[in-house]
Order: sequence, then structure tokens, then C-alpha cells
Amino acid sequence: MSGQRSRVLELAILGLLHESPMHGYELRKRLNALLGAFRAFGYGSLYPCLKDLLTQGLIAEEQPGSVTKPLAGRRSKIVYRLTAEGKERLQDLLAESGPAAWDDDGFGVHFAFFSQTRADIRLRILEGRRSRLEERLDNVRAAMARTRERLDSYTLELHRHGLESVEREVRWLNELIDSERRSEPTPGLKSPRHTDTGTSAGTAVS
Repeated sequence: MSGQRSRVLELAILGLLHESPMHGYELRKRLNALLGAFRAFGYGSLYPCLKDLLTQGLIAEEQPGSVTKPLAGRRSKIVYRLTAEGKERLQDLLAESGPAAWDDDGFGVHFAFFSQTRADIRLRILEGRRSRLEERLDNVRAAMARTRERLDSYTLELHRHGLESVEREVRWLNELIDSERRSEPTPGLKSPRHTDTGTSAGTAVS
């Protein structure tokens, strides 16, 4: 797994454990639901990441009896919880708003934890994602214009479908950005508590 994808997995694990302690199987199910197209991972990548987080002191292991009682006849499972250091690391990851947070792998996970993210960071990530997709749109349109005469009708339809998918996400991002800007506090006034605008990100087609 690449360094960037490992970072995305780290953010996802810490963010989920911030919500509640859980054992590895439950964590894997939650990650599969959260990571979307990043789903090409399993125990082979999850447990090395957990081991690394344990070594860094960002998470800790607990006996199940201290958090949740195992069902009769079933083997006890190790329960993972976030440490104080892990909470600090999570906040550092949530504060990142550069290009890695705009990419297909990173954006959905950052968006899933927007309710824990500062308003200015949310806005920067949304605007960065929009810029990235607008650049992608320009490239796809230019490629279609250059190759239109050499493509068969089915390939053209596939390109159009990808183009429409990206255009839909850009419109969705425009709505979110407008909403975020309208909710910006007046200078000198206390910012109201933000309510998350969604739980999943749109899917862009490369």
C-alpha cells in the first residue's frame, strides 16, 4: 500500500475509533463502508496499520470485558481504543487541507469526518476538490475534442458518462461551498456548532 493510501487508512481508523472502541472485525466492516473505492484492502493491510498505530502509542488494546462482553461460546476479540496521543494525531490529520485531501482516495475520508473538522479547513478542502475536478473536466473535454473522430460511439458514450459524473460532483461541491460560506460566523461573534452536511462523497470518474 502506498504512503498516501496508508495515511488515508490511518485517518479512517483513528476517526472511527474516536467515535467508539471496537474490535478488528467490526473496525474492518466500518472501514469497508467508509472507504468506498479505497475498499481494496483487507486484513493484510488493516492489521499492519493497527500494529504501527499501537507501536506509536496512538491506539491501545483492551480486553473485551472492559468494553463489551463477548457472546457465550465465542473467542474473545481484542478491542482497540484511541489514546490521548491518538486524538492529537487525529486532529493533525483533520487539519490537513492540501492536495492529498482533494484526491479521490483522501477526499471521501476527510469528508466523512467533516463534523470533527474546523470550518475553514472544510471550506479549503471543498474548494480544492472543486478545482481538482474542474481541471479534470478541462482535460477530458480537450481529449474528447482531439479524439472524437477516431472513437467509436460506445467509447464516446463512456467518455460522456465520465464527464457527466464529474460535472454532477462539481455541482454538488458548489452547493456545499455555498452552504459553508453562508454559515460563516460574523466577525466578533461566536461560531455556531456545525452540523454535518452529509456522510458520503460523490464519485468522480477519471
